[in-house]
Amino acid sequence: MSVRRVMGTETEYGISARGGEYENHAQLSFDVIQAVAQLNPRTQHVRWDYGSENPVQDARGYAMPRAHVRSDLLTDSPALRATNAPQVNGARVYVDHAHPEYSSPEVLTPRDAVTYNRSGDEIMRRALETSGQQITLYRSNVDGKGASWGSHENYLVERSVPFEQLATLFTVHAATRQIFTGSGRVGLGQASEEPGFQISQRADYFTQKVGLQTTFDRPIVNTRDEPHASDAYRRFHVIVGDANRMDVPELLKVGTTSLLFWALEHDANPATFLESIALADPVSALHDVSHDLSVTQTYRTLQGEELSAVQFQLRLRSWVYAVAASTYDTDSRGEPLWPDDDTKEVVALWTQVLKDLLKVSKASADERLSMTEEAGRLEWLLKWQMLESMRRRKATHWSSPLLKAMDISWGSLAQSSLWEKVASRSQRLISQGRIDTAAKNPPEDTRAYTRGRVLAERPEEVIAVSWDTVTLADGVLHMDDPYTFTAQHKIDSTNRS
Repeated sequence: MSVRRVMGTETEYGISARGGEYENHAQLSFDVIQAVAQLNPRTQHVRWDYGSENPVQDARGYAMPRAHVRSDLLTDSPALRATNAPQVNGARVYVDHAHPEYSSPEVLTPRDAVTYNRSGDEIMRRALETSGQQITLYRSNVDGKGASWGSHENYLVERSVPFEQLATLFTVHAATRQIFTGSGRVGLGQASEEPGFQISQRADYFTQKVGLQTTFDRPIVNTRDEPHASDAYRRFHVIVGDANRMDVPELLKVGTTSLLFWALEHDANPATFLESIALADPVSALHDVSHDLSVTQTYRTLQGEELSAVQFQLRLRSWVYAVAASTYDTDSRGEPLWPDDDTKEVVALWTQVLKDLLKVSKASADERLSMTEEAGRLEWLLKWQMLESMRRRKATHWSSPLLKAMDISWGSLAQSSLWEKVASRSQRLISQGRIDTAAKNPPEDTRAYTRGRVLAERPEEVIAVSWDTVTLADGVLHMDDPYTFTAQHKIDSTNRS
């Protein structure tokens, strides 16, 4: 009934070896996972159970024949089962398409989603420090030469919501939310064919509206129907987002998306609104929004209306307010009586960044350079300020290797990165202490608690884990409902079958 729902994130890290001229990125990734596994020697024997996974099941109501899909979609295939390192905080670390990947545990709030995503960085850093390997990891999405890797989101949504409505709503949100979730990028086009700076790292890599695939001909709406839960839910798998270094854009990325899904679940008749806001060409809009630093360009709806990205977001926000007001009533100021502090925080930050963007839309390039408060919440703006200031000082162009190197450095997890030099200018929402705690402990309000605590307390008895099962030497813990296995559930024989 709010932004609170089961959600999680997945971060693929860029990887390089310092001093290496020719690098085998797959081998480097395996080396990282081995280093992570060695952080918890008692759990190194635990394997990942792929038994319940079905990567070819499509949310549009059918399953693709396995013989008809590219092999990289068959992530449950024995030949592609890469090294895994299940974590005591409920997360999973593994190799995915020659990238080390951290999949967070299931959480219920946007704040916890950000916290547990950040804890993945700490686990990776600690593994590299203790192993002594000369490897650098990057929380980013592109190399500027045509390669791209993912930063994914997952949301448990009521299956009663028609998938077509989810797809229509999300294409609008995905195309326009990047104005406050984008992490910024040097280069226009997949291989930086044109010099310049754009808002999103990932936007140029998406060429279709809807599809099952994730590594080629990427769709805005991914249709993989693999809920890892009971049939009452679907897991809406998002592959279109950027990796963020700043807290505000990441919290808003998951918070606004969850809030919009809540509105769709609770609006008795959303069809009229969806018809009014559906984009005529969402793929082109996704690209064009990312390329428009003035955030003033307009995009056509199917009904012929022209709206800017900010105006689309204001329409989405107004719809959420209308559904919330009819559900919860309002106070004397007309503000919906939001049910919890997590929702209040997301709504307040959403309102604030849209005000920030209205200021950006009225500012010249020179004025944007001095917008320090707004840049503390808009990651792409802060990065642009750093790089544009250097570009002017050096009297160079956006094709400069220096600016490209600064862009790459922004995502580096090394303490010497560009991000670490300017991190104090951003609005911090999550303390380092909370992140350190989350790296060692699972969330207490989802089934991840059971997975993490069993691994921490009884690892010798664990044979394998998955998102919804823990296989022990004398039985299996089944956790079909992510909401019900919490800190109050005892881990004993009554939970086994």
